[in-house]
Amino acid sequence: MTTEGCRHWKESLGAYALDHLSADERAGVEAHLEGCARCRAEVESLLAVSHLLPHADPERFGPAPQPPAELGRRVAATIRAERRSTRRQRLRWGLGLSGAAAVATAAVLAILVLSSGEGPGPEQHVAFRSLPDGVKVAATLEPQAFGTEIHMYVSGISSGTLCRVYMKGPDGTAISAGSFRYRWGADASAVLSAALDLSRARALVVHAGNRTFVAPLDHVATTASTQRQEEATT
Repeated sequence: MTTEGCRHWKESLGAYALDHLSADERAGVEAHLEGCARCRAEVESLLAVSHLLPHADPERFGPAPQPPAELGRRVAATIRAERRSTRRQRLRWGLGLSGAAAVATAAVLAILVLSSGEGPGPEQHVAFRSLPDGVKVAATLEPQAFGTEIHMYVSGISSGTLCRVYMKGPDGTAISAGSFRYRWGADASAVLSAALDLSRARALVVHAGNRTFVAPLDHVATTASTQRQEEATT
């Protein structure tokens, strides 16, 4: 396992050593430890320290350390991200991603294009269909100067699954938008970006572990939305 691949798990190793994780979180960490010698070694060193904590004498400790100067900015950034995630989840549920509809419907795309006068441009809301029972995948695509910003929403897959996201161009070339690792909880969200103009994109592809989900994009609707945006700014 590479250092980058372990980065998502190292945040939980201390809580694991102190037995402060929920049952699901603990199971996810233990599954990772089975295949990662580096993290196992780190947990062993943390466990050795945690066993000594009950013997520590608080009277001999110095003053409590002060929080880092950037902590306030990090907390504020987390709150903003949570608020944005909540808004996106409302939109996702509005697309009607029920498990029964996903099984009964063929692989089609449900797209809503919002052409409001606010924000950087019209958003395109993409719902993946014909998904396995209990799995939900959706995305919001936002045109940007650098290409396309992608807000991904996933739920119902195994904790720890690595999700890779791509956009396909007119010639079928896959443009990477980055990746994220699905963590514990009912669902997960991530903000990614691809250096491909939304009007040129033909499909959104998500590789979740050993499964691949594809949603073709409505190029006609995308182009029309882009033209309306350009007309509004001229």
